[in-house]
Amino acid sequence: MLSLNIDLLANGLIMGSFYALMAIGLTLIFGLLQIVNFAHGEFYMVGAYAYTLAALKLGLPAWAGLPVAFAVGALVGWLTERTLMRPLYAGYRSWGPMKDEYAIVVTFALSLLLINLVDKVIGPYAVLGPGLVDVARIPLGPVMLTGQKLIATIIAFSTIIATALFIRYSLWGRQIRAVAQNRLGASLAGIDTTKASSIIFALSGALAALSGGLLAPIINTTPDVGSFPAIKSYVIVVLGGMGSIPGSIAASLILGVLESFGAVYISYDYRDAFGLVILIVVLLVRPQGLFGEKGREV
Repeated sequence: MLSLNIDLLANGLIMGSFYALMAIGLTLIFGLLQIVNFAHGEFYMVGAYAYTLAALKLGLPAWAGLPVAFAVGALVGWLTERTLMRPLYAGYRSWGPMKDEYAIVVTFALSLLLINLVDKVIGPYAVLGPGLVDVARIPLGPVMLTGQKLIATIIAFSTIIATALFIRYSLWGRQIRAVAQNRLGASLAGIDTTKASSIIFALSGALAALSGGLLAPIINTTPDVGSFPAIKSYVIVVLGGMGSIPGSIAASLILGVLESFGAVYISYDYRDAFGLVILIVVLLVRPQGLFGEKGREV
């Protein structure tokens, strides 16, 4: 029984790392613009396809597919900000009252566009990406992990740490945090707020796409593969506290572990519903989320 619980804990933390990698990008967008990107799941899907096609169609090594997925995700994120999101803050005062409605409509439309575009161009059939390593099983103490999961988890955690350090200590990171605090005040201080928004959308797309690339050898890639990861990301962002990166990381790990244990001790059929139940309970007790603030001036 102890061995089983340790195994469930390890697998829960592994899935939580992938959830965190994707949810951080959504958190950054909300923290900067106070909007929800409903096309975030399609950033994941684009990365999964970029990784898989780079290896299977272009003949690149599997490891080379990860930077391809990261770059393609960053490009899609940057284009989204440049063409669809910039009107929100190009006329900052005039767009203020209706920015939520605009963001919901335009990102939902982008989600449908990307799903149908991939369906028509690539096809609706599921494809599985090549593994990063050929090792089937790796013993890690009392836990046996697949080589793909172990390597992917190391990459995911390393990327999360690098992202947190970038936001915390880099010049661009400090500018991004200033814009998130007060966009108008940051612009008066000489910060290029449009560049900050472009960086965040590019980074958000890149992180989600990298998550898709890491999971492509484990989960079949289809045009709608991003639906469930996106739903989990929305749950995580609200659960951790809107705009809180530490909250998103903690909520991702908690969700991954609870899903792992719940699938075994309750029912695997309800695995994807556990997060929604947890969210309801937390919001009843702490509406601002685990790391959120009680009030925020927008």
